[in-house]
Amino acid sequence: MELYLDSVKIDEIKEAMSLGYLTGLTTTPTFMFRDGIKDIDGAMLEISKMVNILQVEALGKNADEIIAEAHRLVNMGLNPKKTVFKIPISLEGTKACKKLIDQGLMVNLHLVYTLQQAYMAFSAGATYVCPLVGRLQDQGHDALGLVKDCVDVVAKYHYQSKVMFSSVRHIEHVKNALTIGVHTCTIPWNVMKQLTENHFTKIGTDEFFRHTNLLSTTVGDITRRESTIVNASSTLANALIEMTKSKIGAVIVLNNDKSLHRIFTDGDLRRTMETKHGNVLDIKFSELDSNSPFSISADDSLLDAQKRFKETKVDTLVVKDGNEILGLLDIQDVI
Repeated sequence: MELYLDSVKIDEIKEAMSLGYLTGLTTTPTFMFRDGIKDIDGAMLEISKMVNILQVEALGKNADEIIAEAHRLVNMGLNPKKTVFKIPISLEGTKACKKLIDQGLMVNLHLVYTLQQAYMAFSAGATYVCPLVGRLQDQGHDALGLVKDCVDVVAKYHYQSKVMFSSVRHIEHVKNALTIGVHTCTIPWNVMKQLTENHFTKIGTDEFFRHTNLLSTTVGDITRRESTIVNASSTLANALIEMTKSKIGAVIVLNNDKSLHRIFTDGDLRRTMETKHGNVLDIKFSELDSNSPFSISADDSLLDAQKRFKETKVDTLVVKDGNEILGLLDIQDVI
């Protein structure tokens, strides 16, 4: 099934065509009116350079005027091998269609609302025959039934025309088009962007990224190094400042010889305030007992870190590179 973008917005066209696999673009005078485009010819020439095939309106009150408009557009610079001239279905429209097809040009007879109209378009040899599904459904008609009948007639009588499913309003319409078996579907960009989206796909993709990250990223890659280490001669007030800077509720306390004295957490601060008297923030770490915090190697993966957090039941781990202390790893960094 051919895939067309239904738009005149330059930004949308650039984004959609960058996908690389769209058949082309359909436009309407209504789109240009809504977007405030005044230089219609200039807009069509600009857009034609961006797409593989451009479907553009060739309006006229009779066959001669329609044919003249199609040739005017070609003379203006549209490539006749890459342009489909859209003509509203009518007797004069089918007459113009037959002549343009005989001249080697491509035609889309559109604004089709009945199978009888489609039959006349098929008979005239239209390249595309285009029922408007959304508009028909708005009026309470069986638009999908019409489209299916058009597809069945093409197959039954071996017409060369392609049935185009247009006036797409939502992604269910695209499913309808595929199920019915139309040859072409023209879709607005806001709907097209939704066609690859699915909640479960997102969950699975996010999980793949998360697992890949857990396996390929090392603890050392994400170790918190800034404001995570203080000296044993520092006060609790100094530690509180560093903890605020790092936004981690802990600091590593080192002795003068760079050996590990302890880890000090915001929980330790609360417990110290409960047991000590006076201004506890002036207390130096050298006055507090040492402890043996849990650690992890900088070369370990984040998956190893997850396991380590689970088995130790702590929120922060001291990161080491051999005997050197690098900083802290917070549990939030690996969730």
